Amino acid sequence: MNSSVSVRPSCLRKWLVERLGPVTAISIAQLFGTALWFSANSTADDLMRLWHASAADIGWLTNAVQLGFILGTLTISLCGVADRYRASQIFVCSALLGAVLNAGFAWLSAGLVSGAMFRFGVGICLAGIYPMGMKLIVGWAPDRTGPALAQLVAMLTLGTALPHALRVLGTGYQWQAIISASSGLALVGACLIGVLGDGPHAILRPSAKCGARPAGSTQPSVLGVFRIRAFRAATFGYFGHMWELYTFWMAVPLLISRLSLPARVSGVNVSGMAFAVIGVGALGSLLGGALSRRIGSACVACGALATSGACAILFATSWRMLPPVALVALLLVWGTSVVADSPQFSALAARACPPALVGSALAIQNSIGFAITVASIAATSALLSHIGLDATWLLVPGPLCGLAAFVLTSRTPGNRRVEA
Repeated sequence: MNSSVSVRPSCLRKWLVERLGPVTAISIAQLFGTALWFSANSTADDLMRLWHASAADIGWLTNAVQLGFILGTLTISLCGVADRYRASQIFVCSALLGAVLNAGFAWLSAGLVSGAMFRFGVGICLAGIYPMGMKLIVGWAPDRTGPALAQLVAMLTLGTALPHALRVLGTGYQWQAIISASSGLALVGACLIGVLGDGPHAILRPSAKCGARPAGSTQPSVLGVFRIRAFRAATFGYFGHMWELYTFWMAVPLLISRLSLPARVSGVNVSGMAFAVIGVGALGSLLGGALSRRIGSACVACGALATSGACAILFATSWRMLPPVALVALLLVWGTSVVADSPQFSALAARACPPALVGSALAIQNSIGFAITVASIAATSALLSHIGLDATWLLVPGPLCGLAAFVLTSRTPGNRRVEA
């Protein structure tokens, strides 16, 4: 009996590694785990009706997740948790707890305040899913981080869009059931990572006080990675990207609804079109990963950031004039490009920092990046309620400033340019 119990997990792990592939397994787990992120937004219409909420209120539900994510990533980065414990263990525990809190939001919250508290807890748990997914990728495929992280972010994008698809498939079901389905997917993701475990290239560093350098170590502290120019350049570009990305994802259902695009184009409902606009980013991420093998991560990141910035400008200036089909096409191009730079900036950052600090460095990069999203989401959702779709002008500075910061920092006189 004991031998059969001990052999079974190793057989499952062997199958995941040899047949499915570790990168694919991690990506699928990321897809299911990050379905928790925008689960509330997929039921925005129901929540606005039942709780008498506004678009700004739904924005604050999103921001509650972002704030929880910021607190979680700061904790695991500054206290070294991300590099002192196995990434797979952190992922599993976070996905399990996140699934419980997400279900609590669906069945126990009675309004915006209690709902925001549950969503805040979900955000803390997501801090152990997204950055740890990236660290797991580095531990399994350190020599192809660009394409591998592109696959991971593609699954993150689909995970973000998945609640909208569940909403379409679950037409007629209670909104609580749609959100609970996201919790069920997170549990499956936890099981996958629990079986797979950490990769052969994963590195654990000795215990140290929060934010401190381990005794006798020549490695920089977590905050010291910002002295590395290549890491700083990639991170500045990532910050500009983050100003735009999650605010765009939050706003997509509202943009589609206010433009009445489903009725004017194909009759597909808002959730179906939102899934298409957000989910197409997975294709953009995969294409960017494949392209990075030919022209390098830096070129792909800059190209995607420039494209999404151009889409933001075109939408903000032309949404009144463009015909419905052109608006749908523009949103699809925007959705494709808005996330394609994310894995490439993360790959550049991971390559630039010491291997023993990869988990903490990526976590603190995420933490600051998501702090930026809080301001962007709050400002844009508030303006959407007051001035309508002209609020999309607020998305424009992110890509422009991120692109300028990356180029200027990577070409600082007297320093070697950031390598692709």
